[in-house]
Amino acid sequence: MARVVTFGEIMLRLSPPGFERFFQSPVLGATFGGGEANVAVSLAHFGLDSYFVTRLPKHAIGDAAVKAVRAEGVRTDFIQRGGDRVGIYFAEAGASQRASTVVYDRAHSAIADMQPGSVDWAKVFEGAAWFHVTGITPALGASAAACTREALEAAKAAGARVSVDLNYRKKLWTEAQAQATMRPLMKWVDVVVANEEDIQSVLGLHVPDTDVTSGQLNLAGYRQVAEQLTREFGPSVVAITLRESLSASDNGWSAALWDAKNAAFYHSQHYTVRLVDRIGGGDSFAAGLICGLVSGRAPEAALCFAVAASALKQTIPGDFNRVSVAEVDTLAKGDASGRVQR
Repeated sequence: MARVVTFGEIMLRLSPPGFERFFQSPVLGATFGGGEANVAVSLAHFGLDSYFVTRLPKHAIGDAAVKAVRAEGVRTDFIQRGGDRVGIYFAEAGASQRASTVVYDRAHSAIADMQPGSVDWAKVFEGAAWFHVTGITPALGASAAACTREALEAAKAAGARVSVDLNYRKKLWTEAQAQATMRPLMKWVDVVVANEEDIQSVLGLHVPDTDVTSGQLNLAGYRQVAEQLTREFGPSVVAITLRESLSASDNGWSAALWDAKNAAFYHSQHYTVRLVDRIGGGDSFAAGLICGLVSGRAPEAALCFAVAASALKQTIPGDFNRVSVAEVDTLAKGDASGRVQR
């Protein structure tokens, strides 16, 4: 069983029932989620030895966050306890032509004030095959960015493969700030996961002839920018998620992958997904790709597995993707009928 490690923030998620607007009724459902935590949960459900590293306060909400990921099979041995607050985000589910909305309340969360040297990374990465982090973590502040760099260096020193989901969040930092921080980190990265907006905002590379609003996709442009990313920054694998936003309820979903080692570019199968909850869709794709690659699947097969895993996630409420390898393989092999399984 491969040991995989993720590092980042887990937040309290507060959402109104169903497709209601914020405070349409005086009820908010409370769950937990966050980029790297979502990946850790997916990997645990796929049967991997999944560890999540973060920092949470020593109070009841912090305890609940730890219990939430532990209940999904994630190892919490290296979670640091300290700080004053758990970050919060409010998520309103859109429908049809009304977009989903996220409001952050995460400033000065425990992980944002985490100091370099507080984690024994050498111990964390003992026997680890893979390390995953996102561009959200360094966006939380200078201390979190320094901890991310420290973790990346330690992962490579330990011989783990490293993936980064660029995950640009304009509510956390500017494009100039993202590029100044993230571009130097790419030298430790083996696999980049992104969409076309992330690549442009975080690395400053433009995908030609693509309009995400209209759903126009240019595969030749994606290959071009993926090859450029490899040449300029070094990662040998670049996976690009391709979301066609038909509405807030229906999306086209596929992905492409550039494998520099074999000079090969792949485009996955395509799904039209009726969205239940799109939050965590990219995280479930990253987890599916990691699972595929760390278990020895060929890059194209890992890509197909990742796209199927993320399509399934977007039919499940909440951040976490609670599906098994067998369920993903069934979809990836062509059974998208949705028929009752008896």
